[in-house]
Amino acid sequence: MFTMQWRPLPWLLLILCALPCLCLLQQRAYAAAPLAADLVQDNQAINFRQQKFTEFFVELQDKHHFSGAELRAIFTGLTIDRRVLILMDRQGEAKPYYEYFPMFITNAIIQTGRAKLAEQRFLLDRIERRFGVDREVVVAIWGIETRYGANQGSYDVLRTLTTLFDAYPRRAQFFRRELIHFLLLCRETGIDPRQVKGSYAGAFGQTQFMPSSFRKYAVSFDGDRKRDVWNSTADVLASIANYLKHFGWVLDAPVYAELGSVLNSSQLLATEQQGRRGRVAASVVEQAQQRRLPPVPGNKGLSIVGLELAPGAAAEKRYVAGYPNFHAITEWNHSNRYAMAVSELAEALAR
Repeated sequence: MFTMQWRPLPWLLLILCALPCLCLLQQRAYAAAPLAADLVQDNQAINFRQQKFTEFFVELQDKHHFSGAELRAIFTGLTIDRRVLILMDRQGEAKPYYEYFPMFITNAIIQTGRAKLAEQRFLLDRIERRFGVDREVVVAIWGIETRYGANQGSYDVLRTLTTLFDAYPRRAQFFRRELIHFLLLCRETGIDPRQVKGSYAGAFGQTQFMPSSFRKYAVSFDGDRKRDVWNSTADVLASIANYLKHFGWVLDAPVYAELGSVLNSSQLLATEQQGRRGRVAASVVEQAQQRRLPPVPGNKGLSIVGLELAPGAAAEKRYVAGYPNFHAITEWNHSNRYAMAVSELAEALAR
């Protein structure tokens, strides 16, 4: 008897040997892929004769009843703002948490936030009763988004959204929708679309709402029936609360719970890897981590969030369990780091 030994054919050997080289070439190709900003020049004229713009204008005319004259007045002369494309690929949420949270949680921001809580206490009483959202979280979002209204952005929102629709392929359809919402809200509110300033992503006002969020969640809370997220503090804070209420915020309920520096089960590790959409039962977390957690409203699932610690710390990460209120914040901004910064700033304001 003899044992057959596997002997690869010469052509197969060539393929196997070539695979590492192919992978390396592929990695280099990805690394060398140009960013959106690399493909345009600043102030480059936008080509409105492209098919995507032809279809866009037809939809605005046929479905939303804009006239050709109105569209020409709005879009004529618009050019690419290359800076917004650069910034879209350098967003702060990509930073590790130890670099991210100091951008928003400082002594000055905390002290100003506490002053705002005192100054607006009667308004915040009304908002808590009406919307059932904790005042510290409302004020924390206000502080993180615009430094309590002091920094609402200096980018031309119309130009920004048109640039991103035209020259940011990865999310072009999202910004196409937002551009339509922007034109509709300007018509509904009587605002000149060429006069609105905001962020490099097209968000505006003290709330930094995207246009679709403004149309769905902005409210008037100062008695004039006009939704003013630029100048009315009542409208700003009530609109933030209304957004969180829509996504299930529960007044006085936990936002997160500490889990330590190590996850003791593969299920928890897998849930963390799933990001903001990952969920696991509280009982599984308690058993794995050997700690009692606060009750979860509605007995809903928890997310597992890993927060990077600075180099030299005793551990690489600090882990927390995100509660339904935490998940409501991630509907505002999809970053777990953002939600944690809001949560910790709110805690600092409450102290």
